[in-house]
Amino acid sequence: MNTTEEKKEVVILFAGDSGDGIQLTGTQFTNTAALFGNDISTFPNFPAEIRAPQGTLAGVSGFQLHFGSVEIFTPGDSSDVLVVMNAAALKANLGNLKPGGIIIANTEGFDLKNLGLAKYPEGKNPLLDGSLDKYKVYQIDITKLTRTCLAGSGLSTKEMDRSRNMFVLGLIYWVYNRSLDSSLEFIKEQFKKRPELVEANVKALKAGFSYGDTIEAPMTRFEVKAATHEKGSYRNIMGNQATAIGLVAASKKSGLGLFYATYPITPASDILHELSKHKNFGVKTFQAEDEIAAITAAIGASFGGNLGVTASSGPGIALKGEAIGLALMLELPLVIINVQRGGPSTGLPTKTEQADLLQALYGRNGEAPVAVVSAMDPKDCFHMVYEACRLAVEHMTPVIFLSDGYIANGAEPWKFPKAADLKSITAKFSVNNLKAGEKFKPYLRDTNMVREWAVPGTKGLEHRVGGIEKENETGNISYDPENHELMVKIRQAKIDLIANDIPLQKIDSGKEKGKLLVLGWGSTYGSIKTAVREAIAEGYDVSHAQVQYLNPFPKNLGEIIKGFEKVLIPEMNNGQLIKVIRDKYLVDAIGFNKIKGMPFTTAELKEKIITLWKK
Repeated sequence: MNTTEEKKEVVILFAGDSGDGIQLTGTQFTNTAALFGNDISTFPNFPAEIRAPQGTLAGVSGFQLHFGSVEIFTPGDSSDVLVVMNAAALKANLGNLKPGGIIIANTEGFDLKNLGLAKYPEGKNPLLDGSLDKYKVYQIDITKLTRTCLAGSGLSTKEMDRSRNMFVLGLIYWVYNRSLDSSLEFIKEQFKKRPELVEANVKALKAGFSYGDTIEAPMTRFEVKAATHEKGSYRNIMGNQATAIGLVAASKKSGLGLFYATYPITPASDILHELSKHKNFGVKTFQAEDEIAAITAAIGASFGGNLGVTASSGPGIALKGEAIGLALMLELPLVIINVQRGGPSTGLPTKTEQADLLQALYGRNGEAPVAVVSAMDPKDCFHMVYEACRLAVEHMTPVIFLSDGYIANGAEPWKFPKAADLKSITAKFSVNNLKAGEKFKPYLRDTNMVREWAVPGTKGLEHRVGGIEKENETGNISYDPENHELMVKIRQAKIDLIANDIPLQKIDSGKEKGKLLVLGWGSTYGSIKTAVREAIAEGYDVSHAQVQYLNPFPKNLGEIIKGFEKVLIPEMNNGQLIKVIRDKYLVDAIGFNKIKGMPFTTAELKEKIITLWKK
């Protein structure tokens, strides 16, 4: 007889070969959990190769999902349930399973061939040798059951095996008392041109669900109630989706046409995929032949009076460097999105990192300051890329928006705002009100050092553009040394004055002053927030602040930092924000660095916080 146990939160890790449909399985369960009303956080983790070697550790694809009836900020440190399709998936992820956790193993993936590919010693099978005795193990021949279910379907064995992930999904839906409806609708839409595949996947999904009732060794079912969310309209959102929607919102709010030019690169490509669906909003997307063509096309669009946007990851941003300097010299609005990944060079294309901060701040020739902002979780990508657009348009400058692979591919519930609640974005276009004989000066400035936007084709507003140094106000070419120094100072002052147009820094958790401040940026947010909350609950005097505006910093950041005895800066790099903080505020901040292509866990951050607090 099956029993039901109530849980406040659960972490599930699906793992298998990159061709096993693991990401789809995780995404479908995530969407269903979100529709049910759970709070969620996800972490997809997949190989760099499109078709990694099957059965090997390098070929393991994983999808971790943390869902619950309580607030969720991370995908979880360790999993309660591990679903593995082969021996390599078990070996790669067993260390991440809690003692007493559940393993659901596809026994067909533990034959001699798969055990060998996973580098298990000859004659050793973890499902049979007692090494998993501290876990609750369900051995299920998912492959055989799926093929039996689809016998007579007319599909080949290879095609039938592609439905194994639906069997797994159906079984997990049964375990957590979730409806099949959302996935049934997805299957019908996904395979609408192949009715035989609709039938096969629906059968496999329902067979997996029914298997829970018929398994000889009864499985425990779990009840995870809906979370209590603030009232509003919600949807499940991934970081790259939120970025794309934020760009559309900024375009409509500003009244500017959105021109998005890019060259495909992991993990930024999905922004292009999402934006290409929104032509009804006047969005124009351009897949260029290379990174330089992409950014220069976006600059051309901005010169013509549009909201020009380009995106890449670190390697592509390096190629765009000279053109970013050109946009700076022209003083045109341009949004440059960097979805960071492991580096340098090609590095770790599908793994996450925060190692492009110094590149964003300084990675151009000459004195070339630009504004830099970052997102801290998937839903925040909407808000911060919108802010990047606002600052670019209203301050006539390039703005770099930093995301990374962790939040770009992660998902969480998002209470989407109403258009009326969004900040206004006002472009200041030049008009021809010149007096007879008066020459147009395209670089006259307001008190924020911002020039007006002179759209080509407007009679009387003809002006020179280019990357050679300009004379102040006129924009004419100038090699005068005094003028060059003046222009360098003006361009820096223009960025510095943006500090008057951004929010003051806030403490996210803890007191305004105290013993220890944990200062983070970007996707470290969830892990830091959870670790600090737990430390506070245990009586430690610790606070947390997450910096989203990285150039310029909020005006009160220095004052906040100096209110604490110690400052800890965790980063997924070798120490970058810490260099800037030490330089600007002259504080002996302490770094905590992780450079493994994986996000921080709550446990390792909490241990560092407590150790430092006790010193």
